[in-house]
Amino acid sequence: MTGVQCFVLHTYPFRETSLIVEAFTSQYGRVAWVARGARRARSATRGLMLPFQPMAAGWGGKNELRTLHKVEWIGGLPPLRATALLCGLYLNELLLRLLKREDPHERLFERYRQALIDLAGESGMSATLRRFERELLREIGYALVLDRDAESGEPIDPAARYIYRVGVGAVRADGEADGIELRGQTLLDLAQDRFSDPLSLHESKTLTRRVLAHYLGEQPLRTRDLLRSFHNI
Repeated sequence: MTGVQCFVLHTYPFRETSLIVEAFTSQYGRVAWVARGARRARSATRGLMLPFQPMAAGWGGKNELRTLHKVEWIGGLPPLRATALLCGLYLNELLLRLLKREDPHERLFERYRQALIDLAGESGMSATLRRFERELLREIGYALVLDRDAESGEPIDPAARYIYRVGVGAVRADGEADGIELRGQTLLDLAQDRFSDPLSLHESKTLTRRVLAHYLGEQPLRTRDLLRSFHNI
């Protein structure tokens, strides 16, 4: 593969002078490379193995762990700092945990790129995370059903209360207790990317985080504890 756009998600040492690189690519989804010699002081690759910056890469091999042959910095995205940096690390951890290797997600790749741009602007970061979480769930086959009642099939009533059941959808909250309670208005706002209402944003966060937790399993996200310090994110 040559000239494939990508972002580094994570790196860790491999043997004496190399790196294992987990990357998210535009055409092949999540991939893993061996970057041979990348830890050497004079390696041209060493300074490129940074998250949140677009690159073009070429690699080869038949095993799941491929060999990185070439990488070029594309640039064009502003750096993430402070809270935005934590949010970016959270997105990377979600991709590492939930995407299978070499499963293409071109639409999610573009959503990820846009999320990095939005986070760098340091405004509306919580809304940016909600959009990405919703898109990620859709891409891995667990799309949130936000526009209709899962039992009756009727359109969501913005004035009603609902219980959202993971894997099922939203049902009227009449006597129901097993699930995530929220307003119909919140479901519709999340479906249509409307986050100007603080309560909709708060309830959307509760919904997406709890649904993601279900699919992540018992092992918690490392970045989640850091983000808990920022209650509005």
